[in-house]
Amino acid sequence: MCGIVGVLSLYKKTINLRYLKPMADKISHRGPDDAGYLCLNSGTFDEKNKTFYKYFTEKKFQNKINPLPALDSESFRRELYSQNFDLYMGHRRLSILDVSYAGHQPMSDSSKNIWISYNGEIYNFKQLRSELKKFGHIFKSNSDTEVIIYAYKQWGINCLKKFNGMFAFSLYDNLKKKFYLCRDRYGIKPIYYHLTDDKTLVYASEIKSILEYDEVNTEINKSSLIEYFTFQNFFTNSTLHKNIQILEAGNYIEINLVSKKLKQLQYWDFNFTNPQNIKDEREYKEELSRLFSKAVENQLVSDVPVGSYLSGGMDSGSITAIASNFFQKSNNTLKTFTIGFDLTSASGIELSFDERKKAKYMSNKFKTEHYEMILKSGDMEKSLPKLAYHLEEPRVGQSYPNYYAAELASKHVKVVLSGAGGDELFAGYPWRYYKATNNKNFEDYIDKYYVFWQRLIPNKYIAKIFSPIKKDIENIWTKDIFRNVFKNSILAKTTEDYINHSLYFEAKTFLHGLLTVEDKLSMSHSIETRVPFLDNELVDFSQKIPAKYKLGNLNKVIKMNENEISKIIKTNDGKMILRKVMSNYIPNNIVKAEKQGFSAPDNSWFKGESIDFVKTKILNKKAKIYKYLDKSVIKKLINEHLEGKQNRRLFIWSLINFEEWIRINEK
Repeated sequence: MCGIVGVLSLYKKTINLRYLKPMADKISHRGPDDAGYLCLNSGTFDEKNKTFYKYFTEKKFQNKINPLPALDSESFRRELYSQNFDLYMGHRRLSILDVSYAGHQPMSDSSKNIWISYNGEIYNFKQLRSELKKFGHIFKSNSDTEVIIYAYKQWGINCLKKFNGMFAFSLYDNLKKKFYLCRDRYGIKPIYYHLTDDKTLVYASEIKSILEYDEVNTEINKSSLIEYFTFQNFFTNSTLHKNIQILEAGNYIEINLVSKKLKQLQYWDFNFTNPQNIKDEREYKEELSRLFSKAVENQLVSDVPVGSYLSGGMDSGSITAIASNFFQKSNNTLKTFTIGFDLTSASGIELSFDERKKAKYMSNKFKTEHYEMILKSGDMEKSLPKLAYHLEEPRVGQSYPNYYAAELASKHVKVVLSGAGGDELFAGYPWRYYKATNNKNFEDYIDKYYVFWQRLIPNKYIAKIFSPIKKDIENIWTKDIFRNVFKNSILAKTTEDYINHSLYFEAKTFLHGLLTVEDKLSMSHSIETRVPFLDNELVDFSQKIPAKYKLGNLNKVIKMNENEISKIIKTNDGKMILRKVMSNYIPNNIVKAEKQGFSAPDNSWFKGESIDFVKTKILNKKAKIYKYLDKSVIKKLINEHLEGKQNRRLFIWSLINFEEWIRINEK
């Protein structure tokens, strides 16, 4: 697990070399163990088509056996700056697999014609390496990085379809004069990019590295601002920085360095449809159990310590049960981590938000080495500057508990397992699917579902709240943004069809947002998060399980509003087949427990212990958000929360986060 940065010039003979190290330094938290740099002249600006490169590191990372030149050597810098290079690849390494120098990146094949800078883990790399050896490929390391290189040499860019894992990487092919930027199926690992006015591609694992490159000029993306404050998420590939995009999940960019043509292609997408070859639920359960256990086992491969989050719920509990069993077989003990909350000032349903008791119960049962942290209202305030810096832009959910969870885990392990993905694959939010029932047609479904996903600002307030930037967003229709998530032609005749469309939508948007948040916050503490539910075989199979096995009653789905947390009626509907399978691993009282998300008691805290912070941050006349948002409308909506008339916890958190984002990014 690492961080990557890079620059590719399509029309200028050379890139600006002064910003290579600063770009990589910005994401040193993603890879504190090693640093590597490649500057390459592709020969496309040279009539003789001569290719040459410089491969170097820093003094503190120099290897005694195979010492590379150091960038912080004055003589080498003079030599480097005297030449022209149109491609730069930078890498910061968090050593997980093959922690030796053999895993150093950027990495090349033996001929030095294929170069890669890679962030991620390929869990089936050993199987692929065995297959590639039969074709005659020779390996010098035990890393998955080298497997990607030779998989590309053997199968071309279609090798992406063979990788079971999480990844974002750049790859240069000197023989074909092609450059690729690639991202995994589900978007577990992010990669951002910006095309400058002179057609120079600047890319990185995090936005902050792109902003470090001097030729990048950007401003706030006002179109994305209205997108975020409607959905508390981004459904497009845009960011709050104008002209900086995130590469969509399951996509890659291919650039021909000779013709200068750039194209983006999708190699995979979710497809929730029912199969024809399995007869009954029993067969589904048996195969699901096998694949889930296999997925957890696959993701335990590591050359450094592995732990697991343990929230007290079914998903993380099942992962912990299986992982702990494998640990015990090798006479080791799995470490588990739980975040709890101080509930002395909480009320109503928020009194049940602390899951430490259930987590400790499962820890005892599975014989794990358990650690926990208790958060108070002031912890949100203390974490905000660092959290906003690492998160880079507001995203879905109230994410500071995740920040502290990663901090806790990082003190004990380098890899941690997470239950993300279980809800989205197995219909874990039953109250979201009632919009999938009783539809006249697909557009009727879109109308109802769109209203539900307005998590922050209902349509009636949008025009008023964005009045300061009205002219800049008058042609932006958030319903069109919502509708465009469904890119393919729609066939929906039954309730089950509509539920499958809902699952598709949430996997493409809500899950992607959660994964982006998890990556940023875990890597801020130099820790790798793995998600067993997003194993390729498990995902492919789960998409084909009929919705009737996931939801208890397709036509009587519970209704609730996620903002109105004090009115939420708990339910143990949803994930029905998964509950039956998980009963093989965890106690019945956990399997049958009602659905509850990982959330702090912010409804109470924003009205009580954190009220002064809220007022100081976003209700004062000097708040920076009012350059973009109408103060009178904001004040009205927040007062409704403070007076207990409406629960606007998500909205308040988003305002606080946006205010901090402006402070960080304002020059």
